[in-house]
Amino acid sequence: MHKSNIENEVYGFVRNAFPASQSMDLQTSDSLLDMGVIDSTGVLELVSYLEEHFGIKVEDEEMIPDNLESIKNIALYVEKKLGCTV
Repeated sequence: MHKSNIENEVYGFVRNAFPASQSMDLQTSDSLLDMGVIDSTGVLELVSYLEEHFGIKVEDEEMIPDNLESIKNIALYVEKKLGCTV
């Protein structure tokens, strides 16, 4: 299985929360910002979702593209915060 459960959950959230994603063939490695799926307000909505859904705290210094740019990066970040082994 290529996509983790976390990746699937984040993908579903992005598809439901951000209408722009519904009209494109969104891949988990695509940049959500570059493709226009989310903007700065969307990043805050995404962070709120991650904190509530996965019970993690996203620190200000962690709100960087390496962690939040793509669905794949987000899933890896959440797995790391949860202490999951990949």
